[in-house]
Amino acid sequence: MRDKRVFVAGHSGLVGSAVLRHLEAAGFSRLITRTHHQLDLQDQGAVNHFFASEKPDWVFLAAAKVGGIWANKTLPAEFIYSNLSIAVNVLDAAYRNGVEKLAFLGSSCIYPKMAPQPLKEEYLLSSPLEPTNEAYAIAKIAGLKMCRYYNQQYGTNFISVMPTNLFGPNDRYDLKAAHVLPALIRKFHLAAALSRGDWKSIRNDFMQEPVDAVDGDAPETKIRNALEANGIAGERDSVRVILWGSGSPRREFLYVDDLADALVFLMKKYAYTDVGEIINIGTGHDLTILELAETIRAEAGFPGTIEWDAAKPDGTPRKLLDVSRINSLGWSPRHALRAAIHLTCQDFRRRFGHPTP
Repeated sequence: MRDKRVFVAGHSGLVGSAVLRHLEAAGFSRLITRTHHQLDLQDQGAVNHFFASEKPDWVFLAAAKVGGIWANKTLPAEFIYSNLSIAVNVLDAAYRNGVEKLAFLGSSCIYPKMAPQPLKEEYLLSSPLEPTNEAYAIAKIAGLKMCRYYNQQYGTNFISVMPTNLFGPNDRYDLKAAHVLPALIRKFHLAAALSRGDWKSIRNDFMQEPVDAVDGDAPETKIRNALEANGIAGERDSVRVILWGSGSPRREFLYVDDLADALVFLMKKYAYTDVGEIINIGTGHDLTILELAETIRAEAGFPGTIEWDAAKPDGTPRKLLDVSRINSLGWSPRHALRAAIHLTCQDFRRRFGHPTP
């Protein structure tokens, strides 16, 4: 099995890099990767040529355009076009070139907004979607339905997995486009630095990834304006962090290395006929965004206050997955949430130049 030719699509991203690490640790040596510059998965001709040339046995389709509420709400056309294109091109090329098995990644956010909790696999498409991420959800639903119908008509072995909210090493920390957990990690570390008057750390951070086109070489006034525009304001003892919504929505979070473990577990041991149309992957436990914020605030060492902007959207009230199906197959996550957040914050501090609190 370790001699399989395995293509990890999106290997430089959060999920893809975790899958790659897991495969390497497990002794898989014939791993195939391509950067976006080397292979644009939205280019059908290029994708077809790649599959015909490389002939992978397994495919992990982890490439996607993803983001938080702000990104989904403001860039819907980009989200639906990019994710539809990637799914259509890769899935069809995999079928035409005899791929043995493929794992397609959906997301818990494509379940209906008001579906009963916890979310069972059969609740998909049972009622309306959350409006703020409808474009992304429709593209992902089309992809997993394509997996189903190719399995049905052509006898392919495409597994669709539904992971909960993910985080971990190599995450995106863009203050506007990132998902809630990594965005909070960066926001609280910047707020902690501001409360200490630690401009070296703030400038290191902005050099790693500019905020609203402002980098670490910018005048202090411009950096302060960029911080304030992203909900970080005040001076030393009066620094406050302003967060969207009420803090009441509940979310479930899974460490990305646990997802990678689950994906490889399924690819090694199970077929589409064993798993069903989709299978949830998560922890089965959730917490409020307020509780998450307080956990990350403590990890970052931020002593200031948190304000909630209730005029901003909360998104779906709750998203907790029913993970009884994958648990029954013998898989469960290895990392507790607080320990995984600690590991992720260590990775963030190393990359963005913040000291350990």
